[in-house]
Order: sequence, then structure tokens, then C-alpha cells
Amino acid sequence: MPVLSIVMLIVDTVAVLLGGVLLLRFWMQAIRVRPPSSVAQFTFQLSDWLVRPMRRLVPGVGGYDWASLLGAFLIVLLATSVRWFAGYPFEAILLVALHRFLSWILYGFMALLVVEAVFSWVNPNAPLAPFVRAMNEPLLRPVRRVVPLVGNLDLSLLVALVLLQIAQILLDMLFR
Repeated sequence: MPVLSIVMLIVDTVAVLLGGVLLLRFWMQAIRVRPPSSVAQFTFQLSDWLVRPMRRLVPGVGGYDWASLLGAFLIVLLATSVRWFAGYPFEAILLVALHRFLSWILYGFMALLVVEAVFSWVNPNAPLAPFVRAMNEPLLRPVRRVVPLVGNLDLSLLVALVLLQIAQILLDMLFR
């Protein structure tokens, strides 16, 4: 079914973009990082259509924007439900959606770490570098307590990236 494959590719691409923005929005608000205006404008314009109405149903509790997180899961579930046309049962679609949602979270953290590494090598003074550093700080702080500097080289990014990849492997094994 080449047509279904093309539709799934398009749906998945849009879903990854929108779901990623919703997860970024949740993470920014969870760790209370003020994004640069360009990032804030992009994030909020792309996600307000879903988050604002959902806040009426799912209010923020404990300082967390649960509407953004739930919105991201609903986007994953919608994108995964395209597989229903390929004959997947609903229970399988729900499990695949949960697996994809958790994977997106892990891959999002990995992407933030890679972006920080690139900034540190290419242009540590880039306008977005402090924002990305602040987004990664909650992940890197516990690793930095355990992993010492090696000749003034901070290996915490590498260790955190490996730990996230291990978590992804374990998640994949759990959902097989």
C-alpha cells in the first residue's frame, strides 16, 4: 500500500513537529526557563490552538502545563491511529502510541544535548546557547555530581546522552 505509506509519512512528519513543540513547551514551563522571543513566538503560535482549549479541561497543577503534555500525547495517538487503516487493533495502536510518546521525550532530550554540544564546539556565544544550556541543566546536574571533569573537559553531555540511549533501548525492549 504505497499510498498508505505516503500518508503515514506525511502524518508522522507533521505529528513529530507539533508533538515536539508541545513537549518543548511543557519542558520550558516545567523547569521555568524563559525562552528567547523567537523560540517563544514559534512555540506558542504553533501550539496555542490546542493548548488553550485543553487548559479548560486540564488545568495546570503543581506548576506544570499538563495541557501541553496531554496535547503531545493526543497528537501521537492521532498520528498512530492512521495505522488502524492498515488493520492494527485499537489496543495495539494505544500501546504503539504510548511507546512513541515516551520515545519522543527521550529523543527530544537527546536532541537538546546534541544541540548544546554543537554550540559548545562551534559558537558557545550563540544567542540560543544560554537557552539550550538552561534546558539541559536539569538533566546534566545529577550527572555532573557523579562524573568529574577530565582535564577541564566536561564529559557529562556524553554520559547523559549514553544514559538516554540506554533508556531508549530498555523502553524498546519493554514494548516488544
